[in-house]
Amino acid sequence: MPKRKSTRSSSKKKDEGVQAQLALDTDPVEQLPLGQFAEKAYLDYSMYVILDRALPALADGLKPVQRRIIYAMSELGLNAAAKYKKSARTVGDVLGKFHPHGDTACYEAMVLMAQDFSYRYPLIDGQGNWGAQDDPKSFAAMRYTESRLTRYAQILLAELGQGTVDWVPNFDGTLEEPSVMPARLPNMLLNGASGIAVGMATDIPPHNLKEVAAACIRLLEAPKSSVADLCEHIQGPDYPTEAEIITPREDIVRMYENGNGSIRMRATWEIEEGNIIINALPHQVSGSKVLEQVAAQITAKKLPMVDDLRDESDHENPIRLVIVPRSNRVNTEELMSHLFATTDLERSYRVNINAISLDGRPRLYNLRDLLKEWLVFRTQTVTRRLQYRLDRIEKRLHVLEGLLIAFLNIDEVIAIIRTEDKPKPVLMERFSLTDRQAEAILELKLRHLARLEEMRLRGEHDELSAERDALLKILNSKARMKRLIRDEINEDAAEFGDPRRSPLVERGAAQAIDPNALLPSEVITVVLSERGWVRSAKGADIDPNKLGYKPGDQFLQAVSGRSNELLVFIDSTGRTYSVAAHKLPSARGHGEPLSSQLAPPDGAHFCGVMLGKPDDHYLLCTTSGYGFVARLGDLESKNRKGKATLKVGKGADVMMPVPVKDTQNDWLALAGSNGNFLVFGINELPMLGRGKGVKLINIPAKKFDNGEEQLAGVMAFAEGQSLLVHAGKRYRRMKSAEMDEYWGARAQRGKLLPKGYRQVDRIELEG
Repeated sequence: MPKRKSTRSSSKKKDEGVQAQLALDTDPVEQLPLGQFAEKAYLDYSMYVILDRALPALADGLKPVQRRIIYAMSELGLNAAAKYKKSARTVGDVLGKFHPHGDTACYEAMVLMAQDFSYRYPLIDGQGNWGAQDDPKSFAAMRYTESRLTRYAQILLAELGQGTVDWVPNFDGTLEEPSVMPARLPNMLLNGASGIAVGMATDIPPHNLKEVAAACIRLLEAPKSSVADLCEHIQGPDYPTEAEIITPREDIVRMYENGNGSIRMRATWEIEEGNIIINALPHQVSGSKVLEQVAAQITAKKLPMVDDLRDESDHENPIRLVIVPRSNRVNTEELMSHLFATTDLERSYRVNINAISLDGRPRLYNLRDLLKEWLVFRTQTVTRRLQYRLDRIEKRLHVLEGLLIAFLNIDEVIAIIRTEDKPKPVLMERFSLTDRQAEAILELKLRHLARLEEMRLRGEHDELSAERDALLKILNSKARMKRLIRDEINEDAAEFGDPRRSPLVERGAAQAIDPNALLPSEVITVVLSERGWVRSAKGADIDPNKLGYKPGDQFLQAVSGRSNELLVFIDSTGRTYSVAAHKLPSARGHGEPLSSQLAPPDGAHFCGVMLGKPDDHYLLCTTSGYGFVARLGDLESKNRKGKATLKVGKGADVMMPVPVKDTQNDWLALAGSNGNFLVFGINELPMLGRGKGVKLINIPAKKFDNGEEQLAGVMAFAEGQSLLVHAGKRYRRMKSAEMDEYWGARAQRGKLLPKGYRQVDRIELEG
């Protein structure tokens, strides 16, 4: 028989489970609504990204990773005079001691500070492949490159060990790192910064050191100086490229006043042996990408005036792009203006001066507030440096005073040391010494008891006393403090300053060449069939009736013009469509249906075609007798579905568009299907872009609705021209003098044509 389970053991387990559950229920577990928890977590993450990753500190212009890289390199002894060390060594120290993040991101931050085409004043001196302006990401791996700090990095590090900044624990609490660097110049303006945080971003352009130093001194000496006053010194950003800054002066000043705006840069070029030589590109623009953009336009036949492209860049000429015009008749100014407008040869840079203030909060700065707050930081730094030095001097003077007392009473001091078991308290009581002074006397070596040593101590005492007095004068005088800060800024500007690299040249906006003007201009004839097939034949002396058509199809209309002119079609619903004339198929075949390029409504068919310049005019009308004159450019539509232009009434059809040469002096002849003929001045018609238009000729609504009468023919003509009025197989030639008897006003009924010509089909110009 199977063994029976113990009820005692099972009940015991059950009791233990109940007790565990009761204990869990009584634990102080914090419970939060999901929405509240998510909001708090997101805000915590946002503040971390803003303060510890994306935005630079105003004090030294560095992000945490940059600051840690610079500090770690200084701890490794990699100053400007040291030997290079592998970059992997630096990255390892940074990650292991201060910045526990990915090595790739850390190394990329390091590379950026070493690229002289990215930083105006590089902080790292690199040896090896650190990328190129053409491809900044082409740098070698950190195991191959070597690095050390530049001389300019001393701007940040020179006063680090002099009590100038606060120190904070590293990520694991085993080491300390500086919270900021004691920058001697506003590095944030000099090298700029960029970053995207949560809800805010920063884009600070680099500036010229001498200009920024002059502005700092101006604000230091005249605290009420405005942004405009400071802009007398800071002319604008100064990027690490010789490309021109073409932003107008007033826009630059406005940018500094608001703390945001934009800066526009344009490549510089010159003519050499008939070729265009581009010798400087905007900041962070790749020469190979520019050549790709130009080559794409050449391939698309949008730059027929360019014959060849070459990249002749080398070590001596980092940027040398050659554009070879097709002939010496090419307008190079117009060509370069087009390239500036359509390629990265001209580029706009966003400016957004967001930074972490001295109180640890992110804010948007204008130029004056930024420099003013940095001068506050600099004043605090210099004060802490001087106070640190003063404290050390006073400690040393205190020790020296005790040593000098010992030298004056050297025999007694020696006797006390030799006879007393505990000489220290005896010395302190006998000569009124402090513990530190007595300790220094006891640590004195016998060889230092010489007469010369006493003279050295007295000389050191006098020097330190004089230095202490000088420090006290500076610390107790705002004027002396300002003078010291000014002198140090001038000293650094003289050592590290250089001439401006990005010239400021105000220029007008670049204009792209009209694409139609770039197309080959040749005379063509566009032929449209009744079923909407279209083709193009070279020349104007084409007889469309002799061309072949699809079975069941026949000729509808033909227009002549140039291949780079505007081509517009109109369908039976009154919608107009645009097609590139130079892309039409050849007339050697049947062409292609317009429906392959356009998307007319279901059941619609094409009724006419127009070809000409945008300022040419056409009469659009329907068989109901309504219409208007339109500018061809207003009929253009880049949409495949076209746009509604002519309103077509119930039962009406769209008539073939009629070209109008002179909207003020031409005449308009109209004929109804029952033989009514009317002539009036075309200046009586309105100029519209869309709509039904006005009544051209009076056709009774009842007769039109019953299909008894409609507008059958319409033609615009000039003084002295003759018309051919077709009625079946017959036609009547009407000269200007003969048409006088049909003269009237718009919307009149007109007069009947002679018998035999009243069944009008169409009206044409003679010749």
